[in-house]
Amino acid sequence: MAKLTAAECREFIQAVSEKAGEMGVPVSIAVVGPEGHLIALERMDDAGFITPDTARAKAYTVAAFRSMSPRFTDGLVIQQWFKERNPQMLVNTAILSNGQVCASGGCAPVFKGDEMVGAYGISGATGDQDEVIGQYARSKVGWAHMPAHDTTPESVKKHVNEIYAKVGLNDRSL
Repeated sequence: MAKLTAAECREFIQAVSEKAGEMGVPVSIAVVGPEGHLIALERMDDAGFITPDTARAKAYTVAAFRSMSPRFTDGLVIQQWFKERNPQMLVNTAILSNGQVCASGGCAPVFKGDEMVGAYGISGATGDQDEVIGQYARSKVGWAHMPAHDTTPESVKKHVNEIYAKVGLNDRSL
């Protein structure tokens, strides 16, 4: 059984801090295991006081929903999916989970091979900036956000790609 280690999380946090510093946006970074339990959390100097809780909630949300369905590739897809179907349900899940659900950009699952080993969340910049920072850090440390052998049905890929197009992410696809 693969897992994320604290040392791997520190490397990711360093890469996030590097990119956020370059962009001039202090953020908080959270990494959780596949069950949503916290592995690592850091708040950069000058990041907002609520950003650690938001980063953790973003990571938790991805872990929770990605483990339910391959259609939930990141927080933006989760957000749009609920917006189209039942926006109130997203609010209800946040309430029922004691505030642990927050769907937004800047979060994604982490895979080793075909196993989801966790998820990360970044908060403190705009959703788009959080997303750019996460993609940079993920690339720098070699974290995959999709399984090595993608068995996602074509109908699900089509649906996710339609969501990306709706939210203006035409450069992204499954």
